[in-house]
Amino acid sequence: MTEKLLNHRAEGPVSAPALLLGPSLGTSYALWDKVAPELSITHRVIRYDLPGHGGSPADLIGPGATVGDLAALVLALADSLGLERFAYAGVSLGGAVGLYLALHHPERMSKLAVICSSAHFNGSRPWEERAAQVRSEGLAKLAESADARWFTPGFTVPELVADHRAADPGGYAACCDALGAFDLRERLAEISVPTLLIAGRQDPATPPAHLREIADAVPDAALVEIPGASHLAPAERPEAVLTALRGHFDGGARRGMEVRRQVLGDAHVDRAQARQSPFTARYQDFISRYAWGEIWTDPTLSRRERSMITLTALVAHGHYDELAMHVRAALRNGLTPDEIGAVLLQTAVYCGVPAANSAFAAAQRVLEEEG
Repeated sequence: MTEKLLNHRAEGPVSAPALLLGPSLGTSYALWDKVAPELSITHRVIRYDLPGHGGSPADLIGPGATVGDLAALVLALADSLGLERFAYAGVSLGGAVGLYLALHHPERMSKLAVICSSAHFNGSRPWEERAAQVRSEGLAKLAESADARWFTPGFTVPELVADHRAADPGGYAACCDALGAFDLRERLAEISVPTLLIAGRQDPATPPAHLREIADAVPDAALVEIPGASHLAPAERPEAVLTALRGHFDGGARRGMEVRRQVLGDAHVDRAQARQSPFTARYQDFISRYAWGEIWTDPTLSRRERSMITLTALVAHGHYDELAMHVRAALRNGLTPDEIGAVLLQTAVYCGVPAANSAFAAAQRVLEEEG
């Protein structure tokens, strides 16, 4: 018999590092619509629905469910996808699941981001009352106040409110039970997974003080407060959330910028950064993260070897301005002028004599300038 799993959506390269995204109570994985596509450039993004929400079966959990039960479902999903280790970001109840996983299964997690969430949700009583209301009346009435609980005044995301109204009452109530029983305050100091906390400054459900409490207790945790955001920050302020998550998860971008400067030189990189505009910002970020943060840092080939390959490719395609830049880079990577000449001579055979003529002329200018 096939095990029932959380409904989910996968985006991004299969070979990229895995990143799981958890939703808030009452929403679906659509909560991440404005953030997940960008994160999937560098990660294999898996976003899931809570039981009874979106496409997930409601009977995956029942009355008296705990956050530990939800965490077990997330691990079962990860196992089914062959993910031995993953990064994780979650909002509200999804963030509580992340905290539980970081505490009880740190070997499975590389990094954690907890968004508009808490180590406790103000005790069991309000959640018992909400669960009882939902079980007896359904979700239509509760959904009417979703905007006030989720967003700053005047903002809404109709699709998420519709998800709230369409959730299964039994599954929603069981998630309420889980929130009511959750309290990790006494064990936060045991969390060793690198952790980022993101607070919506106008969040009435889990105000910044709740995130600050976690940041103060978890070793080396960082806290970011986002102005103009309430409880569902990824939907209301996606750009700010994306920037914070990239800074936390994309170590490759920082490493890539370091390698880019080492290979191309500070002067070149500074000029490129100075010319950066809103139009080119994503491209510059892509170059730093992908070309320099992933390809040039791969230890399979040395930087000398990568320089020789790069020179050849640039000659083959006639990119002589780029070639001049990479002749300088080749010198920094340890190639001698004679070795650079040998590479260009090789291109005469396989790329053509006219291409090699132009390449030798460009390289000669650089070598003379560099002495």
